[in-house]
Amino acid sequence: MSLNKIKIGYFADGPWSHLAFEKLIQDKSLDIKFIVPRTDTKDNTLKDYSIKYNIDYLFPVKINSPEFIAKVIDYNCDLLVSMSFNQIFKRQIISIPKLGVINCHAGKLPFYRGRNILNWALINDEKDFGITVHYVDEGIDTGDIIKQKKFPINDSDSYNSLLKIAFIECANILYEAIKEIQLGNSNRIKQSFIHPVGFYCGRRGEGDEIINWNKNSRELFNFIRAIDKPGPMATTFVKGNVVKINKSRIVSEAIDYIGTNGQILAKTNDGFFVKTKDNFLEILEIESNYKLRVGDKLGI
Repeated sequence: MSLNKIKIGYFADGPWSHLAFEKLIQDKSLDIKFIVPRTDTKDNTLKDYSIKYNIDYLFPVKINSPEFIAKVIDYNCDLLVSMSFNQIFKRQIISIPKLGVINCHAGKLPFYRGRNILNWALINDEKDFGITVHYVDEGIDTGDIIKQKKFPINDSDSYNSLLKIAFIECANILYEAIKEIQLGNSNRIKQSFIHPVGFYCGRRGEGDEIINWNKNSRELFNFIRAIDKPGPMATTFVKGNVVKINKSRIVSEAIDYIGTNGQILAKTNDGFFVKTKDNFLEILEIESNYKLRVGDKLGI
């Protein structure tokens, strides 16, 4: 079956966008006319792709400016595709391509709109996370859903492992959604059909990695794994020294009792037991210039 070739404008950045680009460029029925990276990009991979495949690389760009709107009209793209892009598409640019503007979001819309979704999903002790391809409207991650898949989260998972899954599966689901649009058999599900409100997650930044030891062991376990490498790592202090913790372990059958939250209770083969709000947690993969000792009080 011969497919009508569709012309695509690709708004993208970072590792999320690389595998997706590689899938799209291999399909001869898809024609990428230009690439727009983030204005603060540190990613040279897409620029290298643009040279290799003779694709226009537009940088820096304010996507809602009259100058860029005129360029988009001249390119006459059928579909605009967003992958890990950080500018908001407004009404005028959304209305240009005949097949619309779509975005791939590593969240289970209408829940987990916004930023740093994989981190927040782990912090919230979710048992799965979603990847959604949706049409872009003037809201933030509020457009109609084209395709969504869910992936399990278990206690062995962390930000690092979810990120590896998301890099691969975002590319797969985005490509599948584009092909469905091309074939004219794509779904269009209003987010309000799933939930009338959904929810948003805020951007995480400097200071959000600091551990609050006045939380229970499960909450702390989730927090630590939510920001493991390549994230900033959960951070605490002892006697003014920085201590970074990349991993922790729930202690099976630990009994709840009152103690001094954040105090190191005992050394283990792999790390230390630390008192939490309810019982205690084993901290592992510790990075610090300070040598931790039993009795030290973390967070001070």
